[in-house]
Amino acid sequence: MPPAEGHEGPAVVAIVGRPNVGKSSLVNRILGRREAIVDQTPGVTRDRHSFLAEWAGRSFEVVDTGGIETGTESLETLVREQAETAIELADVIVLVVDAASGPMEDDMVIARALRSTTKPVIVAANKADDPRDEAAASIFHRLGLGDPVPLSALHGRGSGDFLETLVRRLPHALESGEGEWASIAIVGRPNVGKSSILNALAGEQRAIVDSVPGTTRDPVDIRLDLADGRALRVVDTAGMRRDVQVKDPLEYFSLLRSRRTLERVDAALLVIDAGEGVTGHDQRIAEEIVDNGCACVLVLNKWDLLSGQDEAERRWFDRDTDRRLRFLPWATRLTSSALSRRGMWRVLPALDEAIASHRGRVPTARLNAFVRTVQQERPHERSGGRAIRILYAVQAATAPPTIILFTTGRISTNYTRYLERRLRAAEGFEGTPLRIETRLRTRRQLQS
Repeated sequence: MPPAEGHEGPAVVAIVGRPNVGKSSLVNRILGRREAIVDQTPGVTRDRHSFLAEWAGRSFEVVDTGGIETGTESLETLVREQAETAIELADVIVLVVDAASGPMEDDMVIARALRSTTKPVIVAANKADDPRDEAAASIFHRLGLGDPVPLSALHGRGSGDFLETLVRRLPHALESGEGEWASIAIVGRPNVGKSSILNALAGEQRAIVDSVPGTTRDPVDIRLDLADGRALRVVDTAGMRRDVQVKDPLEYFSLLRSRRTLERVDAALLVIDAGEGVTGHDQRIAEEIVDNGCACVLVLNKWDLLSGQDEAERRWFDRDTDRRLRFLPWATRLTSSALSRRGMWRVLPALDEAIASHRGRVPTARLNAFVRTVQQERPHERSGGRAIRILYAVQAATAPPTIILFTTGRISTNYTRYLERRLRAAEGFEGTPLRIETRLRTRRQLQS
């Protein structure tokens, strides 16, 4: 089958198949690193989640899907629907089968559906760990999807031949437009509405929404093409449980993935259940956002649950939120109801402002003029009878903005907080942390 027609952006490769045939192992082999969760338990992968990969100079997006099972109900039905959606959106489809067990009934049903598509389909006969297994893989010709490619995703055997076959089937790359403008992570406790917010932002069902806490296990990535031509990467992370509650090893690895996600995104969308208020767990997640230096927009979701409260109760709720998130006063705060889409129109503009602040830079001349004005209005308290002065300041970094003060002595915490408040009032920095560091200048350094 020839390659698909060319289009802008990375080609999309959907990895599909019945449960426990090694789809996530194959994704990890393609990426060359462990990203998708691998476990012997069938059905570990539930949502669609995508990763950017490259081989032989070609970039493409790999979409790992939940196992397709026929005749299933409830959550498994949603998993199957997600896999079917991935097939519809893909440019190339990889059907993963188990070379050790041979064709199963579900393999035949999936193959029958794929034979009706005009998109390129590759049959990856996985678990061919030994050269003698290659002959057994030929039995998958009966699927009617062309020559199967034997490989072992676990050991890497045959993976090079598979990737060569895959790259040949990719659509011709057209000239791409502007790359991704920014990336954000949707974080929070399990079952606070993160996946509903992802679906609301995307305008389609991209993540499975279920009342069972912990339905999302792996990060779910989508690319949003904004009206102004920019692209935004949105990652819906698994619910971040308290460490003491993580007994299931799958949940433990999900937690690690979520924490790693915060290390590589520009901003975090922290979702809190307004009906329950800010919990100790929410505070710990907020602390991780601060530690990673991410911009942050705080979404109080399920706001409709507070519709029966009077004004006094609302004021108490606001004060309690302020108190519990006192180390996150700079985060933009919104209220929403993701299921009804109420308030969701404010999320993207708030993220836009927060990310712009996160990347913002104050010119050195303006920063030092600000420092002189502040010191004239309120000098630093004396220490040991000696005046403490800020000699000059520079912004050393962005994302997050980092200001370095060169001083004649140690600056007190209270004065640092005062400087931050004044700087935010003067320059904005809405929605981003602001780091202020000091460097002492000794008398010898001053005289040199």
